[in-house]
Amino acid sequence: MDKLQMHSPDFTQENIAKLAGLFPNCVTESKSEDGAVKRTIDFDQLRQELATAIVEGPQERYQLNWPGKREALLTANAPIAKTLRPCREESVNFETTQNLFIEGDNLDALKLLQETYLNKVKMIYIDPPYNTGNDFIYEDDFAEDAGAYLERSNQKDETGNRMVVNSDSKGRFHSDWLSMMYSRLKLARNLLSDVGLIFISIDTGEESNLTKIADEIFGQENRLASVVWEKRFTRSNNAKTFATLTERILCYRKSTVLSEVKEPRNEKADSTYSNPDNDPRGVWTSVSYVNPATKDQRPNLVYSIKNPITGVEVVHATNAWKYERSVHENHVVEKKLYWGVNGGNTYPRLKKFLTEMDGGMVPVDLWDRKSVGTTDEASKYLADILGAKVFDFPKPYTLIQRALRLSNSSDDIVLDFFSGTAPTAEAVMQLNAEDGGKRKFIMVQLPEACDEKSEAFKAGYKTIAEIGKERIRRAGKKIKAENALTAPDLDIGFRVLKIDSSNMKDVYYAPDAVQQGDLLAQVDNIREDRTAEDLLFQVLLDWGVDLALPITTETIAGKQVFFVDSNALAACFESGINEEFVKALAARHPLRAVFRDAGFGSDSVKINIEQIFKLVSPTTEVKAI
Repeated sequence: MDKLQMHSPDFTQENIAKLAGLFPNCVTESKSEDGAVKRTIDFDQLRQELATAIVEGPQERYQLNWPGKREALLTANAPIAKTLRPCREESVNFETTQNLFIEGDNLDALKLLQETYLNKVKMIYIDPPYNTGNDFIYEDDFAEDAGAYLERSNQKDETGNRMVVNSDSKGRFHSDWLSMMYSRLKLARNLLSDVGLIFISIDTGEESNLTKIADEIFGQENRLASVVWEKRFTRSNNAKTFATLTERILCYRKSTVLSEVKEPRNEKADSTYSNPDNDPRGVWTSVSYVNPATKDQRPNLVYSIKNPITGVEVVHATNAWKYERSVHENHVVEKKLYWGVNGGNTYPRLKKFLTEMDGGMVPVDLWDRKSVGTTDEASKYLADILGAKVFDFPKPYTLIQRALRLSNSSDDIVLDFFSGTAPTAEAVMQLNAEDGGKRKFIMVQLPEACDEKSEAFKAGYKTIAEIGKERIRRAGKKIKAENALTAPDLDIGFRVLKIDSSNMKDVYYAPDAVQQGDLLAQVDNIREDRTAEDLLFQVLLDWGVDLALPITTETIAGKQVFFVDSNALAACFESGINEEFVKALAARHPLRAVFRDAGFGSDSVKINIEQIFKLVSPTTEVKAI
C-alpha cells in the first residue's frame, strides 16, 4: 500500500518536467555579435531553477540582482514538512464555510497550498511591508540547502519569532526585503489561474524594485497597470519635501490567456447616454468617426460620406476615417451615424448603444478617494467595528472591492497572504452580499505579536492575526444583518487553520537517524499530541483536496470515519482496523480512502485491505499514513 508523502512538493523536480513556458524570469535580453539587443534564455537562471544548491553564473545580462537572490529562489523551491491544524474554537461555521484563515508564516502557507490550489486562485491582493526602515519583514533562512531546510522544517515552529525590523541602517536593507518578496511571489504565481490577476500595494520606496522582480516572475508583457490610489486628500505639514497623497497598486495577470479586463458599468458612466432622436434601440452616446491617422498614412480609409439630411458629401480635410468603406456602408444601413440636430454637424459620429455595452468598461489606472475610500476613512471604520484604534494605516475594504470587480465570475477564490486586519475578507463578503456571488477567501497572517504598549494589546489583542479574525467575525455579522432579506445564505464563516510541525514523528522523514534504543518508541509514527482531525487536514493537503470542502463524521462498525464532500475521501485513523470494517467502508465506494499505518489490527488485514477494495470498490484509491 502506498504512503502519502506528508510534505509540500519538491518544486525543483517539478520545474524539470515543466520547463517550457513556466519560467518567464529565464527570458532576458543580451547583445548579439552585431550589437543588437535580443531576447535570450538566461541559462544560469534556468540552471538555478533546476538545482538543489546555489548556482553561480558570472555572465552579464539585463536583470535586477542583489545579495541573496539565488538563495531566495532555492528557498522557494525547497519542500517543507509541516501541516495545517484545524482550530474549531476560533472558527465560525466550521462545518459549512468555504472560507479559510491560515495562521502562520506565509512562505510556509504558500508551499502548503501548492497541491490543492495550483492554478485555481482567480485574484490575489497583498499589502506587504513597504520597507520604510521601520517595517517588520520575515527573516527567512537562506543559508542552507534543500536537505537541511527539509530537516529543519520538520521541527517545532518558532511562532512569533520570524519577524524582524528591517532598519535602513542595515547593509542588506533592500536585499532582505527583495528576497522576502521574491520567494513569495514565485510561489503565488503557481496558485494563480491562467486568467488570474494579482494586485500588490506599494509606496515609492520599493516600487521600482518590486516592479522589476514582478516583471521577472510574471513577465513584463503581463504587467497591466500601476494604479494610482488617492489615499488621502489633505497635505501633511510634517513633510520635509513633498506630501504624499497617493500610493501605487501594481497589477499583473498570470498569462496572456487573459486578453481583456473590464469593470462593471456604474451610474456615472451610464449617465452619459441619452436618446435625443428617440431611437427605438434606446439610449446611446456617440464617438468620433475621424481617424487619428492622416490620409497619407491610411489611404484605404479615405472616401466621401453623404449627409442624408443635407445631401452634402464630405471628405475630411486632413485625416482618414476610422472604418473601411464596407463597414461604413453597414453603419449607414443600420442608421448608426449621427449628424447632429437637423444634420448640422460637419462630420458624422458613430452611435454606441448602452445595450451593446454588456462587457463592462475598460478600467482606468486612477482610483480616486471618492470611489474607493482613504486611509483615514479605513482607520475610523476599523476602530468603529472593533471598538478601538488597533491598527495603523489599514486599507479600506472598498479599495479591494474595486480590484475584485475586475474579475468576471462570482465564484472566484481570492487570496491575501499579507492579510493584516483582513480587509480583503470583508471585501469578498460585502461584494457577495451585493451581487449574490459565491466568492471564497483565503487569508494568511503570521501571529505577529502586538506591542504591549499598543492600543490593540490594551484592547485584548495579543497578535495581528487575532485582530484579523475578530474583524471578520464582526464584519460578517454586520453584513449579514444588513442583507438578511437579499442574501440569506451569505457565507460569513471561516475555518481557522494553524501552521505547525508535521503530524509525523521525525522517523517518518529521517529513519536513518533513529537509534536502536528508540525503536519501541517509534512503533507509531504519529506524534502523540495530534488529533484525528489534525491527521485529516494533513491528508487533504497531501492529496490536494480542497481544504474548504464540507466534512462529516459517521460511525461504521464501531469506528469513527471522516467523510469529505460526501464521498470524495473517507478517512479512519483509529486502531484495531479489521476486515469487517474495511468491507463496510468499501461498500460506500469512496473516491479515496486513507488509514493510519499503525491502526491495522494485524498484518494480514494490512495486506488484504487493497484486495478487499479491488473486489468491492475497484475505483477507490487507498493509502496509509
